[in-house]
Amino acid sequence: MLVHAVYFWLKPELTAAERARFRAEVKKLAAIKTIERIHIGAPASVPERSVTDRTFDLALTIMFRSAAAHDAYQIDPIHLSFVEQNEGSWVRVQVFDSED
Repeated sequence: MLVHAVYFWLKPELTAAERARFRAEVKKLAAIKTIERIHIGAPASVPERSVTDRTFDLALTIMFRSAAAHDAYQIDPIHLSFVEQNEGSWVRVQVFDSED
């Protein structure tokens, strides 16, 4: 299993409607066939600790059966379209990939 965790820091000037539109665009990624599971969320409202970073705006966590499934996701037209149409919405993206 490969876990693809993506954190987005959105442009601060985005309106609430633009932020909602961005989240809706992220949800469209679920249509990609190689995805086993997908979760989209905001920073959790848990007590802050020195090891916790809640500065991001949106987290996307995707699970794939294999590295090959992940690689297919990266070149899927839905993913490529998402990046092209939405990269103007963020100031930073951080990706963490892990596998067992």
